[in-house]
Parts: sequence; structure tokens; C-alpha cells
Amino acid sequence: MLSPRLFINTGRHLFRQASPRNQQFIQTFATTSRIMAQEYKLKGLSSLDLKPGEKREVEVDGIEEGKVLLCNVGGKVSALGSKCTHYGAPLVKGILTADGRITCPWHGACFNAKNGDIENAPALDSIPSFQLSEKNGAVYITGEQQSIKGSRRKPNIKISGISGSEKVVIVGGGSGALGTLEALRENGYIGSITLISSEGYNPIDRTKLSKALIDDASKIALRDDAWFKEGNVDFVSDEVTGIDFSAKKVSTKAGSSFPYTKLVLATGGTPKSLPLPGFKELGNIFLLRTVPHVKAILAAIGAKNKKIVIIGSSFIGMEVANAVAKDNDVTVVGMEKAPLERVMGEEVGKIFQKTLEKNGVKFKLSAGVEKAVASKSDSSKVGAIELKGGESLPADLVILGTGVGPATLFLKENKAVELQKDGSLKTDEHFAVSGLKDVYAIGDIATYPYYGPGGEGALTRIEHWNVAQNAGRSVAANIIDPSAAPKPFIPIFWSALGSQLRYCGNTPNGWDDLVLKGQPEEAKFVAYYCKGQTVVAVATMQADPVMSQASELMRSGKMPSKSEIEKGVDILTIS
Repeated sequence: MLSPRLFINTGRHLFRQASPRNQQFIQTFATTSRIMAQEYKLKGLSSLDLKPGEKREVEVDGIEEGKVLLCNVGGKVSALGSKCTHYGAPLVKGILTADGRITCPWHGACFNAKNGDIENAPALDSIPSFQLSEKNGAVYITGEQQSIKGSRRKPNIKISGISGSEKVVIVGGGSGALGTLEALRENGYIGSITLISSEGYNPIDRTKLSKALIDDASKIALRDDAWFKEGNVDFVSDEVTGIDFSAKKVSTKAGSSFPYTKLVLATGGTPKSLPLPGFKELGNIFLLRTVPHVKAILAAIGAKNKKIVIIGSSFIGMEVANAVAKDNDVTVVGMEKAPLERVMGEEVGKIFQKTLEKNGVKFKLSAGVEKAVASKSDSSKVGAIELKGGESLPADLVILGTGVGPATLFLKENKAVELQKDGSLKTDEHFAVSGLKDVYAIGDIATYPYYGPGGEGALTRIEHWNVAQNAGRSVAANIIDPSAAPKPFIPIFWSALGSQLRYCGNTPNGWDDLVLKGQPEEAKFVAYYCKGQTVVAVATMQADPVMSQASELMRSGKMPSKSEIEKGVDILTIS
């Protein structure tokens, strides 16, 4: 355990109290902030007259497009950046909770409403906070112009040098890995951090691969090389091939060995192929998980107007179909009666189907695949997909959206660890791996106890971007202070399905009823998934910020019952 006496609290972050160099950095940082900051008047505001629980977006005089968000939490007003640092959503349209959290209306990113610090993923950067003052019948903030206009405060991960014998090794280069290392540094950890990633580029916003088919890693990189250098993070491009848990060493393909005192496994998922004739032998059949996968798909599409068959009617398949539909002939093949039926149910799944059909996507549902057939013009490439029953779908290329499995092949023969049937690692609430000391697992490879509504501690594995990042932050908190209670979070995901789908909650014990509100025929709805009287998940389209409010109500135990929802209660009115 790292002694709390080795940290000092600066109000926003914890800095480890170590060398005079570190103290000097803190003093320099504070002095520089004061020099750069200046006073600005808030337009149209004569006093801080917000009521408790009220939030208001206000323009800043003298800064073009400069705005701040005022929040009254418990009778005290704070001034914060006005935009979510994830994708720029206006936070005034989000949710302000009684316990001082401001949640983005789009994807559930959450910030402390008093100081702007991150509370929940998927935002990596905090929002800035500004000093407020009232004088001469006006209200002023004190801040730096760029901070006000940019509405972004990057975490302070800079350290003057590594200290102590602590060595954290993180295996993986995704959302969970980045969330772990940034939370460690931001909260005062000054030991060694090594991140080992086999992807060949810095952590990226992976969600944009399937949603937008972006093939340039630099355009979706979450941090650059300089960022890792600033945080004294050793970024290693290599593949982990084995772990000696007793000796606490990680081995790699290149022959390197990395000792650790704490190990975080965040290797993500491996996309599944189909063990059917033709799929291994023929070209132009693609998986989708990495930037090279996207490059290969775009190269095959070329000048567009291609016949594309997408196998799999879950999230990846549906998102890719939506992304390529505009200039191509796209057919989605799925085993379910409706897209996403396993998660969303048939009734809601048909809403997504109709939305994509309007964009030109065709569907072959309740269908099984027999084999991939070679092209008549080029026998090395796919030319058609044959379905069970004999129907043949012409194909210039095929994209597989047939799910992912935990990327734990490197542990399969390791006798020190027990993999679950699906290849995942069982963890506790802190994401510490069962049966191993000082080892954590997060993201797609972790099966952990879920205590959200209806969960009752049921073991579950969730392949959501923000779950991985939140889990990483949880691991960092446990490394820094093992005695601290785990911080609960509600899983959230989103998807681009013609319109934007938002979803919160989880159903490890299933759901037995659906309460559907709104205008589903217009893809404008709120779907409440219920287990008995408990609302265990909520999905929305064109109904922001209902999902964000539902996630906060679930977290605080205030979510209305199924009967109350049926009677017409408006959850946006609940505080």
C-alpha cells in the first residue's frame, strides 16, 4: 500500500510529497496559473441567483464563443467549462445531480460539478473550473482565455522522475489501459509505469473504427508520444507471450522481460471468424477491430458501388452497415429475428432495422451461413456467401461482425491462472483477478460481479468502451489505496444506427418485460427493460438526456419501478 502521508492535496489532485523538485513543480504550476488567468465579466448576469440544483450556460464577455456553465450544488455556485470533453456536447443539456455530478447528455461522461474532475468515462479530460466573484452589480470569473474557450483541462500526469520500487505493468493499449495509467499519475503515483501494446500505435478511439471507418490512427489517437513521455510512461510496442506470476515477470515476443509489483491485464477482445468453408481460404473477407482492418476494408471498397455482405446483426455489423450504406449495395445477414434481438429484444431491434433500411441496407434474418464461395473472375477472392437453404448473396467483399472473445490466448497454457469458459478472467469488485496476487483484469477480458439494478453480484463480462475505462480508474484507485471501497458505476454504451442509440444498465440475470415509450415508428423512443418491478436497463433514441438521467438514478438507487413507469412518471423530474 502507498502511504497517504506521501501525498499532498492541492484541491484538484493529489501529488506525492517527495522531492523538493516535485514541490517546486507544484509551486511553479500554481504561479503560472495565476499569471495566465485574468478576470472576465459574465454577460447578462447581475448576481449569482441560481437556485440549488439549477444549472445555466452563460456567455463570457470579451471571448468570442466563450461560455461557462454555472451549477448550484447544495447552495454553492461553481463555474465550469460548458462542453463535454468527450465529443463536445453542451453540458447545460445534461444532468446535474444533488450529490454534485454533471453528466453529459450524450454518452454518459460525468464530471464533478464543484471542480470539474472526471467522475465517469468516456471523457479522458476534465473540464476546467473558474473562480467566481460578484461586484458592482455584475458577476465575474477568473480564468485563462484558452481554458474558457476550449472547455478542457487535461489531467496532470507530469512527474519529475520515477521514485521508489513500485512497478506497474499494463498489458494492452486501449481505453482501459489509458484510463489506468492516467488515473495513477493524476492521483499521485510516481512509481514506474510500463504499457505494452501490440497494436503498433498509441491508444485510439476504437469506437470510430466501426462507426466511421477511420483508417488513420493519428486522427483518432487519444494521446500523442509527448504525452506518455511527460508522464514518464514507458510505452513498449510488443506482444506479451507469457507471464510468470510467481516471479512477477512478463515476457514478450521480442524476448524482453518486464518485472512488476502490480500487473494490469487490458488486452481487449479478439474478433471471431467463422469456421466454415471458404472463410479461411478466400480473400476480401475482413474482420474489424484495428486500424489495419479498416485500411484493408476501404481498399477493397475502392471507388465504391460494391456488393458488401456483412455477417452479424449485432453492434459492429450494424454500425459498419450504416457507415458503408451510402454508396454501396449492403446486405446484413443475421441469425436473429431482428437486429440486436439478443440484447434489445425483437420489438426494439425492428426499429433499428427500419432505420437502416431507409438508408438502403437489406437484411437476411433468421438466416444461417453455409459457406463462402470463390469469385468466378478471381478464384482467390470471395464472390458470394451461400446461406443455409441454398440462397446465394453476391459479394465483392465480406465483413464479419460475429463478436469478439477475450484476448487471453497467451494465458491458455498457464497453470497458475484459471480462465472462465469464455476465456475471460474472474475478478472481484476492484477488478483484482481471483487466485492471483497483485494482478488485475479490465475491459473485454474481465468477468466481474455486477451490483447495478437487478445484478445482485451476478458475474458478467461487458464489452463496452466506457466500462473498460472506468474499470481502469477503479484499478488505479485500488493500487493507490487498497483500503478504499470500490466506486460503483453504471455501464453505458452508444451506437450509430441511423440515429444515435444510448443505453445504460446491464442484464446479467435477464429481463422479462419491456415498457416502450415515445414514437418508435419514428425511431424516437425510450425503452425500459424490466426484471419484475426493477428497471435493469434503459435504451433511448432521440430522447436526450433521458439515458443519462436513468444512469444517475440507477447509481443512486432512485430509479422508478416498472409500475411507476407504466403509469407515466417522467424520470427527468426526479432529483
